[in-house]
Amino acid sequence: MSQIVLLLSGPNLNLLGDRAPEVYGAESLDDHVSAAAAMADRCGLAIEHHQSNDEAVLIDRIQQARRRCAAIIINPGAFTHYSWAIHDALAAFEGPVVELHLSNPNAREPWRHTSVISPVATGTIVGFGGHGYELAVEAVARLLAR
Repeated sequence: MSQIVLLLSGPNLNLLGDRAPEVYGAESLDDHVSAAAAMADRCGLAIEHHQSNDEAVLIDRIQQARRRCAAIIINPGAFTHYSWAIHDALAAFEGPVVELHLSNPNAREPWRHTSVISPVATGTIVGFGGHGYELAVEAVARLLAR
């Protein structure tokens, strides 16, 4: 049985493909999830994806992943910059955590430069657009193989 990687998508990511394509690209969230799932399959992993605009739902998913999922990949959207509750939930997760962003927040508005998620992430992948989803899965696979 494949190890499960929880892929979480935060607020407004359900609008990918329509919202600011010059920043986030023309691909939909479903496109990114499909690419991640295909890479996971090649790496012998399984992707379980959940998107929510609700912070509490994401926290519940993180807590439910404990002792069930091998790793978490999270694109927290705007929660990146202020959700200490998601930070705390991720800190209680035992496996690798990869923070993922389509754009490079450090190259954008100053308020985007701070991530409260990064301190509890194993690593962060930013600025590679949709390819970042495949990179995140590959990173998780390598971490799990150690």
